[in-house]
Amino acid sequence: METAKIEDNQLQILTVTQTLTELMIEKDIIGINKIVDVDFTLTHITGYVQSKKDWFTEIESEQMKYYSYTEVKTSVSITADKATFVGQNLLDARIWGTRNTWRLQQTIQLEKRNGKWIILKSVATIF
Repeated sequence: METAKIEDNQLQILTVTQTLTELMIEKDIIGINKIVDVDFTLTHITGYVQSKKDWFTEIESEQMKYYSYTEVKTSVSITADKATFVGQNLLDARIWGTRNTWRLQQTIQLEKRNGKWIILKSVATIF
């Protein structure tokens, strides 16, 4: 891949992953649904793998309430139409009754479809 194309794809991936976090804060399920795969899963720091449907229900009910985030570090690796984004954020959120500023590392798998990067899954760990 030529350098300009790689940089363009990296920028698109950074944009879509930042958009995901912003939509989580806005409780915008419709917006999130446009950028995540039909079979999207979110793996929590506990190891619990949550379906998109269950995650959306918990965002709507505010069992998972996202307030703000501060980006610490990001990296992107791309191979053809697949990519991995690793982002470290300080995420202010209330998850199942516990509010904290989580030192969250998200490893997000993406795939380029019809010119758009779609988020396939996200795995959260603490950094």
